[in-house]
Amino acid sequence: MPFLIAISVALQFVCLIHLVRTGRPYWWIWLIMLGQFLGAAVYIITQIIPDLRNDPSSRRMVRDVARRIDPERERRRIAQELEVADTVENRRRLAEESLRLGDYANAAELYRSILKGFYATDPLFLYSLAQAQIGLEQYAGARDTLDTLIQSNPQHQSVDVHFMMARCLEELGENDRAVREYEALSTSYPGEEARLRYGQLLKRLGRLAEARNVFESMQKRAKVSPAYYRRKEKAFLAEAQRELTNLSNTS
Repeated sequence: MPFLIAISVALQFVCLIHLVRTGRPYWWIWLIMLGQFLGAAVYIITQIIPDLRNDPSSRRMVRDVARRIDPERERRRIAQELEVADTVENRRRLAEESLRLGDYANAAELYRSILKGFYATDPLFLYSLAQAQIGLEQYAGARDTLDTLIQSNPQHQSVDVHFMMARCLEELGENDRAVREYEALSTSYPGEEARLRYGQLLKRLGRLAEARNVFESMQKRAKVSPAYYRRKEKAFLAEAQRELTNLSNTS
């Protein structure tokens, strides 16, 4: 009995918090308090559940929970829809879901099947194909895909495209071109990863003074950046500090 009373009190408390936050009529308080468990149940069914269905963040939370329980569920559903209607949109959705799940081979195959005719140079599909190719460690293929994207869509060149390109070039040993890409990103990329990779590449190439300058600029930028930015970029900034320490120990 005490357990049921505790549950009833907890439900009433949740209902009252929701009531105050959402500005529901205060006569609900009487129903919740006097009706106890039944009153709370009525409020939850008629007020809270409909809110959860209509609130984007709540729907996202429910979707995330469902994905954790059954990661493949959404992909199976989209695959069934694709069998019924083989459209570009359904192929795109299935490719995106495969990419999210780390099934890079299936994602790459789907994106290649889309990149034909009218969509042959679509920037979003080319970008996603390059992501799948990098996931498969097909860096030469990803570089060629990104080259196609850049040449055919000059208006869609983003820092993310050039960051992916720089990574591919670095993996392929095309260091001169990778340095140029990273150098351009060092003043435009909205984070520290590109600058860290730039400094590390310069260090591997023996350009130690330039590498030091990059790592020091990261620390100087961090000092004048908001706290949330330093928290978000903490791992890259810490790695840059380690690189500076190593350079000091070897000089």
